[in-house]
Amino acid sequence: MAQPDHSPSAERNKQPILEVLQSLLPPSGRALEIASGTGQHVVWFARHLPQWIWQPTEVHRGALYNIEVRASEADLGNIEIAQQLDVCQEPWFDTDSELAGPYDLLLCINMLHIAPWSACGALMRGAAQHLAEDGVLVTYGPYFESGITPTTSNIEFDASLRTHDPSYGIRELDDVTAEAARAGLQLKSRHEMPANNLLLVWGFKDPVRRTPG
Repeated sequence: MAQPDHSPSAERNKQPILEVLQSLLPPSGRALEIASGTGQHVVWFARHLPQWIWQPTEVHRGALYNIEVRASEADLGNIEIAQQLDVCQEPWFDTDSELAGPYDLLLCINMLHIAPWSACGALMRGAAQHLAEDGVLVTYGPYFESGITPTTSNIEFDASLRTHDPSYGIRELDDVTAEAARAGLQLKSRHEMPANNLLLVWGFKDPVRRTPG
């Protein structure tokens, strides 16, 4: 069996992200991970948050192999079979599917800057459809913030992303917040993370329960 792909950045940030999740989340729940990539995150979180059920997803079929191999090797009973999901293809799931949730956590790590801008609005709309009433969407990655001078490394990273694909790039937090608001979500908390990244927690503006679909 071929070895799954390995992400050095995922290896570095999995523990700092876990520590914030442990401070935010209740003891148990159901989580949907968007853009699970190599599967390093979901395996790490599932191991250290064993009362949570984790549903990994990926847009790329090849990445599903990475996730399944890692999950199999970890031999954890709280990771569901990885599913292919393109956030821009709405709706994400059939309303009568168990995959539709509701979820207590939607987790999206390092996706918004390596996807077209349309993926941001689609992510927010999907979260509004599939989160439980008191659930949260957690996004992680680099952002540009109004009134805060960006680091040289983030400026250079943004330029390299846009050279690779003009539709990519570090997003302005104000723009992301506006997309969230259109979906009925608001920023609940902001956590500074290593390597000039932010972990952002989004939730519903009001207590009205959403239903999938």
